[in-house]
Amino acid sequence: MTTIVEINDLKELARRRVPKMFFDYANSGAWTESTYRANEADFAKIKLRQRVLVDMTDRSLETTMIGQKVAMPVALAPTGLTGMQHADGEILAAQAAEEFGVPFTLSTMSICSLEDVAAATSKPIWFQLYVMRDRDFVLNLIDRAKAASCSALVLTLDLQILGQRHKDVRNGLSAPPRFTPKHIYQMATRPRWCLGMLGTKRRTFGNIVGHAKGVGDLSSLSSWTNEQFDPRLSWKDVTWIKERWGGKLILKGILDKEDALRAVDTGADAIIVSNHGGRQLDGAPSSITALPGIADAVGDKIELHLDGGIRSGQDVLKALCLGAKGTYIGRPFLYGLGAFGKQGVTMALEIIRKELDITMALCGKRNIEDAGPDLLY
Repeated sequence: MTTIVEINDLKELARRRVPKMFFDYANSGAWTESTYRANEADFAKIKLRQRVLVDMTDRSLETTMIGQKVAMPVALAPTGLTGMQHADGEILAAQAAEEFGVPFTLSTMSICSLEDVAAATSKPIWFQLYVMRDRDFVLNLIDRAKAASCSALVLTLDLQILGQRHKDVRNGLSAPPRFTPKHIYQMATRPRWCLGMLGTKRRTFGNIVGHAKGVGDLSSLSSWTNEQFDPRLSWKDVTWIKERWGGKLILKGILDKEDALRAVDTGADAIIVSNHGGRQLDGAPSSITALPGIADAVGDKIELHLDGGIRSGQDVLKALCLGAKGTYIGRPFLYGLGAFGKQGVTMALEIIRKELDITMALCGKRNIEDAGPDLLY
């Protein structure tokens, strides 16, 4: 493949270059994957209004997300094990996002640590927080995010317990990978990936090892992460997290308008309409299907973002027309990262930007902030 024109091209290259267990981790959903598939398919059902003989010059995609200026209304979503798609993956993706002018969100379950990414970038990143049973560790994570000058905290609400992803179970996913014959074969057939991993020291969960109590080796890390996600997480916890953090707070994982109303009451700055990329409750509605009802309920009370299923700039525009102020891409940038490293992340962003810009123009608009339901057929 010599010409990259769409996100799917990056996906197919990543499939060839990333070991199967890690590509499947990024490219799968929970259980039957019905919600994972719906996230993409439901965007295709939304049709756009074509307008003609309008001035298409001097177009602008610039806007803001939670008051922060962005080159286009797209942020890189928090994704676990990003550093297993490509060596030092979180650092490379954060640098690409910074150069492009969009936010990068670092996952708690990243391979590169908060401190690693902060040291490699010059502008503040966002940090995504999972709440663990070990509250001292959570408090320490929040304080580390503050020390790293993160400009927003993204609190994930929909991972109190882990939805089963069949591919991860079958692949025996771990970070770093186990050295079984199956895993050795998968890595041996991806020599470029192996060379990159040999050149970095970052091969496990950098935010956890050396920071969580009793976690000093890989075997204890595995058991700790399996036990630590807190099923007791409640709305009351948002209060103390918000107080401890003291900055911009985004709540991720809202899919129901009643939950959206409760999220407004917390005083958060934004909510992300999301079903965790179809990786949690299989059978839940797609994010884009849930967005209009949530926008009707709380769109005038809190900033709305959307995550899940975006594979093109047209998808971004459709989300904005239905009430979102900003969007997130996870898999598209992971495909780019797996295919070409930092350059691939930039390529994914450029593809999204070009598609968004041209589509906006063909719908008769010059400024992305003017996108609304009148653009839909």
